Amino acid sequence: MPVVVVESPAKAKTIAKYLGQDYKVVASFGHVRDLSPIDGSVDPDHNFDMKWQVPKASASHITAIADAIKKDPVLILATDPDREGEAISWHITEALRKKRGVKLDGEPKRVVFNSVTPDSVRDAMANPRQIDMELVDAYIARRALDYLVGFHLSPVLWRKLPGARSAGRVQSVCVRIIVEREREIETFKRTEFWSVTAEFTTPSGQKFTSLLTILDGKKLSAHGLSSESAATAAVEAIKGRNFSVASVQAKPAKSNPPPPFMTATLQQEASRKLRMPPSVTMRVAQQLYERGLITYMRTDAVFMVPQAVQAVRKTILQRFGQEYLPKSARAFKSKAKNAQEAHECIRPTYPEKDAYNANLTDSDQRRLYELIWNRTVASQMQPAVFVQTRVEILSDDHSTGLRATGRITKFDGYQAVYKEGRDEPERDSDLSPNAQLNSKSPLPPLCENDSLERGEVKPAQHFTKPPPRYTEASLVKEMVELGIGRPSTYSSIVSTIQDRGYVLRQSRQLVPEPVGRLLVLFLKLYFERYVQFKFTAEMEQDLDDIAGGRKKRNAVLSGFWGDFSSAVGSASELQLADVLDRLSDILVPVLIPPSEDRTDARACPRCEDGRLVLRSSRRNVYVGCTNSPNCYFKRSFDGSESREIGIDPETNLPITLQIGGGYGPYLQLGLVGDDNKKPKRAGIPKDIDPACVDLQTALTLLSLPLTIGLHPDDNEPIVLGIGPYGPYLRHAGVYANMKSTAEALSVEMKMAVELLAQAKEKKAKAAPTKTLGDHPDGGVITTSAGRFGPYVKWNRIYASIPKDTDPNSVTLDGAIQLLAEKAKKSTATKKTARTRKSTTRRKSTTARKSTTVKKAPQKRKHAATN
Repeated sequence: MPVVVVESPAKAKTIAKYLGQDYKVVASFGHVRDLSPIDGSVDPDHNFDMKWQVPKASASHITAIADAIKKDPVLILATDPDREGEAISWHITEALRKKRGVKLDGEPKRVVFNSVTPDSVRDAMANPRQIDMELVDAYIARRALDYLVGFHLSPVLWRKLPGARSAGRVQSVCVRIIVEREREIETFKRTEFWSVTAEFTTPSGQKFTSLLTILDGKKLSAHGLSSESAATAAVEAIKGRNFSVASVQAKPAKSNPPPPFMTATLQQEASRKLRMPPSVTMRVAQQLYERGLITYMRTDAVFMVPQAVQAVRKTILQRFGQEYLPKSARAFKSKAKNAQEAHECIRPTYPEKDAYNANLTDSDQRRLYELIWNRTVASQMQPAVFVQTRVEILSDDHSTGLRATGRITKFDGYQAVYKEGRDEPERDSDLSPNAQLNSKSPLPPLCENDSLERGEVKPAQHFTKPPPRYTEASLVKEMVELGIGRPSTYSSIVSTIQDRGYVLRQSRQLVPEPVGRLLVLFLKLYFERYVQFKFTAEMEQDLDDIAGGRKKRNAVLSGFWGDFSSAVGSASELQLADVLDRLSDILVPVLIPPSEDRTDARACPRCEDGRLVLRSSRRNVYVGCTNSPNCYFKRSFDGSESREIGIDPETNLPITLQIGGGYGPYLQLGLVGDDNKKPKRAGIPKDIDPACVDLQTALTLLSLPLTIGLHPDDNEPIVLGIGPYGPYLRHAGVYANMKSTAEALSVEMKMAVELLAQAKEKKAKAAPTKTLGDHPDGGVITTSAGRFGPYVKWNRIYASIPKDTDPNSVTLDGAIQLLAEKAKKSTATKKTARTRKSTTRRKSTTARKSTTVKKAPQKRKHAATN
């Protein structure tokens, strides 16, 4: 029977059910080949020849496919309908051709389907084609570009930029987007402004609120009331006048439904509404696709095939009625740059099945499917219809005016199913005199010349707001608008910049880390062209041109490599000291603005003799003084600064709070002396704010562990300390954990004795040590209760007892088996560690030898990134 190859076992199982017994369906488990992870796998000097290899994890999958082909040499490749899927089909074919004993019956057949449904699969099988080598060339070109950047730029960063791990063609541009937004936020100067609202009562007794728009006969600008005194004067102007309705305008308004999802918009809405990161969204969408519930989820198109449109319209008619169904179907066109309109949107394969009828037990799958279903159905519904009312109110002398606006929903239309989310918070314009106050609430009936009774008049202070930080959703949106990245790479790029430590996700916002700022600044100084938005977008267009047959792969690679290799060569000649000095010239005055008495922006504000420079520790980058360690001035990128807390009364040495350490802020007693003897230090626990550390707290932390007294029962010392799991009390082998460091630093003897008594009682209630018997190799086997659960012990081997097993039911034979499995795992782990150590030693030796032979290339293992 013919062999059909797909990517995943889940997809294989579904398709096998549709095709029946006439086909053998196997899974490749994704890509089966990749570039060899060593320098030189892409050779620009030999027509960009590329060295592919089958990873160990994929070798068994290729063998399984080969074994199936030996029974029937007809190969049908049914991988995903995009460049990645085309590339997987090509890789499978190439790997099989190089495998001994495998003979294919002619060229493999390539079939594609946008949804895993019986009709789609059968139609695809009836219309096979050959592998599209233009799509494969576009994939190869992208991999080559990313590899060349990763393997040539990253080593430059390792040597010239402390803390940087790697650079990528697209990921570095995304870090730049986030860094530049953070810079906008930091340099933003907020402006104070005021608004004034007044409450009025209509002749029929109904109340509404209005916003001041005209004062002293002049229209107020957006921030016209710039101070409290101006707002107070405006309040008095309103209180001293009578008002009536000058005009009432009611205008109809429509809101059209949004288009169905493509990859970017799905990731954005899932992030906003479901709090799903892009990586999770794509994983769950993949599961829904493989189950045949949605169409292919990596697409930049919003097109929907006519059959699906008719199915959606039928669902609308059945569920919502004729009034919600437009006379004709809606057609959408993607606004994304380089959109592939041949693809289809992300939609349910069976629109008649909502989340309830789809039999989804997994919570994430159900929520995401419901979001896709709602958006798809809404896209073909009638628009929402509103009546927008604007009322102008004037004083009798026409010198003072206010405005009230309201909105009445006449027909909810598509909003009966779906309302689009929003990333951005309330902006300043929402509070300006031109804003539509109460715009989403109805106003009471009003007529021109109606007299109004004035009620409470309120001034309110506001400040302009900086632009918001990017979220994962808004970053993807920005990538789409700039034309960088592709649907298949959005989530991986967002994850990569966080995994590399360049960006931190805090409260759903993306905040650049210090090393991310340095990376962007370094690249802008020495590789400016390659982090430009326009250049990156043009490279994406080149890749699309390769896929469309308009450009040749090697021509695009040659055009990129010539200038890029020259830039890498120039940067390699740079001296680390010169690079840091140049970065310091730019960054230090930004982080520490010079005061009026400092003529040199980089002069140390503490000792005045030293100069401020960028320094790095194993996990941090900070600004320090060149006179360190004699001058303890340090400042981090977030604004925290080293400072002197006080003098230790016993040693008369200064106690300073230091930043920039590899493990966070710490306390230091004294300074490094001429003998370079390391002074006493103590880390600041995470639950203590460094800014709140006073002298008494510092003295206590530096003295830990300390004896707080003798236990009244046995006169043994009670010791207070802070360990890896937080603060604790210790007495006679009994440990009592404490809730917080603040509680530990203020603990009294009475409380300490009570906590230790509770810990002792808990320990006594725990499963006691039990002897099971002798091990065949000698020695006693026992069971005990530990911090991480019950375990069995023999000599120096500890084996956990499974959670679903009662510790009291463990027999001697069972314990021996657990210990044997643990010993086997430990041996394998040690063997792997020795192998890695040996490999590292050999590589180190090779690297040292290569320094004496200039032409010998140094092999580097490194993961090139996008």
